[in-house]
Amino acid sequence: MNVSCKVATTRYDYVAMTMQTSQIQTKRLNLRRPTEYDLIPYTKYCVSKRSKYVGGPFTNVQAFEKLASMIGHWELRGFGRFVMVEQSSGRALGHFGALQLDTSEPPEITWTIWHHDHERKGFATEAGQAFKDYAAQVLGFTDMIAHVRRGNFASAALAERLGGTLKIGALPPSRLEGSVVYEFNLSH
Repeated sequence: MNVSCKVATTRYDYVAMTMQTSQIQTKRLNLRRPTEYDLIPYTKYCVSKRSKYVGGPFTNVQAFEKLASMIGHWELRGFGRFVMVEQSSGRALGHFGALQLDTSEPPEITWTIWHHDHERKGFATEAGQAFKDYAAQVLGFTDMIAHVRRGNFASAALAERLGGTLKIGALPPSRLEGSVVYEFNLSH
């Protein structure tokens, strides 16, 4: 893995200097940058009721825009969300990684399992633990946040399994009304 980053103008404004390989491998998963080949499974997720906790369901066009944004985030920030690929089958299962729309806030740790058949198998936890190590060791992040919609008990439980602490009284951004904020300290 050959990725180096430096802190730019603010505490949370990271600029990638070189990015040759952006992959993480775990016992069962390969985490890689999203590509055009993810459009079909990602669109199936976006147009389904599964996307309700992230503002969906979406149209096919909105799904395309969202995937294009996910791909473009890597170019603009030098980091982003990885697609989780099951090693044994080669299937894309979902995504996990960093999102930073506002550089005045810490990067947001985000995740989604695209199909219910892949839930409750530990994939998101496995990806999350590996991503947190990557974020701390490779990207140099010391803290991150997660916005979890109220009522999304599975994501709240995952945030807590990954060491997130609920920040009582924190206001979510307007794009995520009805969510709570978890803080992750990656420096220990």
